[in-house]
Amino acid sequence: MTHPIANRRVRGRRPRLLDLFCCQGGAGKGYADAGFDVTGVDLAPQPRYPYRFVQADAIAFVLEHGAQFEFIHASPPCQHDSDCQRIQGNTHPDLIAPTRAALETTGRPWVIENVGGAVPKLRAPVMLCGPMFGVETYRHRFFETGGGFALGQPDHPAHTAPQAKMGRPVPPGYYGQFVGNFSGVDLARKAMGVPWMNRDGIRECIPPAYTQWIGRAWLAASTVLEAA
Repeated sequence: MTHPIANRRVRGRRPRLLDLFCCQGGAGKGYADAGFDVTGVDLAPQPRYPYRFVQADAIAFVLEHGAQFEFIHASPPCQHDSDCQRIQGNTHPDLIAPTRAALETTGRPWVIENVGGAVPKLRAPVMLCGPMFGVETYRHRFFETGGGFALGQPDHPAHTAPQAKMGRPVPPGYYGQFVGNFSGVDLARKAMGVPWMNRDGIRECIPPAYTQWIGRAWLAASTVLEAA
């Protein structure tokens, strides 16, 4: 295993962020808003991705190029651990362990994100939820960190707003679930801060506010190291 490299930044330019399994760019948008120069990688074409994009196998790409980036985010496909996929009897590859193994070779700080069903496979993950950031949806996502980077668990606000039933229109004052064949794409775009996405992207994406918070945490930590 490669030893972690210190949180190293080059003065005068935006740090480079590698966004693996990027889909339509929810995670990438948050990191860009935090101040990163973002490159996304996905096996499928992603014409809606708003930043530099490489169509490639994410694990193969990070093994070859990961050390060229200051920070790496990975969102391995969540379908293997999704409740709705298990109910439907669908099978999908489990890429969390292979992704972690690849990230550990880079020596760079990294994050792996996934859904609640994957928590037993994640190492001491931090849970993020929409109301922590003023996002009007309860979309719990879990983030494992490594490569010398760590996050503290923020306080989890109470779920005071009612949640609309899955697939139903969202009444005023309710939070939408925005999964599956949900109603209200325009509302979902506004609530989650992803105006460029279609329904396919929205149902799986991370609200950018989550990764903006993560990116700012790493930037703050690396600034402290620079000043030391």
